Order: sequence, then structure tokens, then C-alpha cells
Amino acid sequence: MAGRFAPRPARTPVRGGQAAAPAGIPRRAPAPARVRTWVPDGPLDLALVLGPLRRGPGDPTFRALPDGSVWRVSLTPAGPGSLRVTRWSGGIRGEAWGPGADWLLERLPDLLGAADDPSPFVPRHKLLALTRHRRPGLRLTRTGLVLESLIPSVLEQKVTTGEAYRAWRLLVRKYGEPAPGPAPERMAAMPAPRTWALIPSWEWHRAGVDDKRAATVLRAVRVAARLEEAVGMPPAAARARLELVPGIGPWTSAETVQRSHGAADAVTVGDLHLPGIVGWALAGDRHADDAVMLSLLEPYAGQRHRATRLILLSGRVPERRAPRMPYGDIGRL
Repeated sequence: MAGRFAPRPARTPVRGGQAAAPAGIPRRAPAPARVRTWVPDGPLDLALVLGPLRRGPGDPTFRALPDGSVWRVSLTPAGPGSLRVTRWSGGIRGEAWGPGADWLLERLPDLLGAADDPSPFVPRHKLLALTRHRRPGLRLTRTGLVLESLIPSVLEQKVTTGEAYRAWRLLVRKYGEPAPGPAPERMAAMPAPRTWALIPSWEWHRAGVDDKRAATVLRAVRVAARLEEAVGMPPAAARARLELVPGIGPWTSAETVQRSHGAADAVTVGDLHLPGIVGWALAGDRHADDAVMLSLLEPYAGQRHRATRLILLSGRVPERRAPRMPYGDIGRL
């Protein structure tokens, strides 16, 4: 029998889901980064601008490091890409790896708020004027990607943020694309639409996602191309297209276009806490509902999302008087 069969390759230990290189063979170095530098036309706070893209402390697609750099991993139309954004002498330096590197660098200024124009915003309340003065680096990000904001927003429907963040973390780590380049450990791009569609029902259950939210994600990824086209539409038209998908309502569409389009007027309606926060900050009314919130924000028409961001950054929120929403994990059932 000798010589009739090729010898079996030596088995390699597996760590973290990836085969370790055999002893004595150096690991392949990541491809050189593509680099772009950009100088903003005013103050820019990276944490404030990019913070809304972070879905919890363990988000596999987002990492802020102690050195001040921010890492993002995205599934772009050209493929997965890793982006590292840092302060650079006189401006911002972006380094990108992977098939989506050029796409990410081309849109780096928009990601950092270059397309955002805060000049129409005129504060009519002392709290907003003071907060804007203290936070001059606030800009509204524009990612140019719809699904990467839509899917985590769907996961956040009607549950605690902790439950939603856990579901996003588990599903992206298990089914996402590995982060290209020297990205920090355990970072990944979100799964492609077809991969989302093939996730078994029991994996949604283990991640704590009920059938209603899972079905909404599945309906959205079936028309992923049509939804991504919405990035070229005005925010109102984009929201109308998103809301054609059953399970996507005003709350979810607003949370999406705030990030994908940098929509300055997309106020979130239907939120459990936001009306009370806005009512308390602007009128001392902790029991305000959506109608009261919208009336208080009417002077900021066209800039209502910016106004709510400033209110949230002010730290002026009413004291909690009710128990926290109970944490439910259907994966344990």
C-alpha cells in the first residue's frame, strides 16, 4: 500500500476558531495599509462622532483603544474592510485593510461628519447653548451603509440594550467575516445578507432573539440591495422605503438613518425613555410623551436629532423612579 496514498497533513491546533501555524513557519504579515489623511474644517471629537456606531462594550465591529484610536470593521459593497482612525498632526489619519479599504477611505470625511452642517442649528434653550459650547467637536456621522445600522436597530426593538448588545455580539462573532489586517482581537465584520438568511432558528434563540425580531431581519436581508439603495435618497424617502418592510417602523427607521445618512432631523419616536428625557431637560416634565416631545422640539425643525444628541450629552436626565426593565434571556428557556 506504500506510495498509493498521499500522506495526511499534520493536524494543527485550533485557537479562537483559526488554525495555528505549524512550528517554525512564521505567520503571514498583514498587507500594508492604505492610508489617507484628512483635515477637518473645525473642531472634531472622534469619540462623540463615532460613538453612536458602537453597539455595547463588546461590539465586534467597533473598538476604541486607550491611545485614542478607533477601529471599525465594516462589510462594504467591495467586501470586508478594517479602518483605524487616529489623530494626526494637524488632522485625521485613516488606515484601512482588506477588500473594502479603498471604499472606507473614500468615505472617511463623511464618516467623520464632513457632510454635516451644524450652522442652521440655533439653540433656544440655555441648556442646549451651554452643551454645544462645551462640545464643539460634535458632528453627525454618515456611514453610507444601511444594513449595518438597520440590523442592530431591529435587535434593539422592545428589549433592554444589554439583551440587544449581547445578541449582536454573539451573532457577529459566530457568523461574521474576520477583520482584515492587524485589527484588535475578536473583531469582525457583520455577516453578509445571505449568511444572515441561513442562520438556523435555534441560533437566534440561543442569542436571545425572539421570532418576531429574527423574522424582521430575514425580511430585510431578502431585499438588502433595495435597502442599500436608500443611502442615495433623502432621509425621509429612505425611511419610507425601510418602513415598507414589515416589522420596521418609525423608531427603527429613525435609528438607522441617523447613522447611515447623518440625518439631522430624524428624531426617534416611540422610545421608552427619550420623551421623558427631552421633556425634563426642556420643560421639567418627566412624564412627557411623544407628542409633548415633538412640540418641544418644534423650534429645532430640521435639526431635531442634533438637539436630542445635545440633550443626552448634557447629562440632565430625570431620576429613576421605577424598577429597571427586567432582563430576559430566552436562550435559557
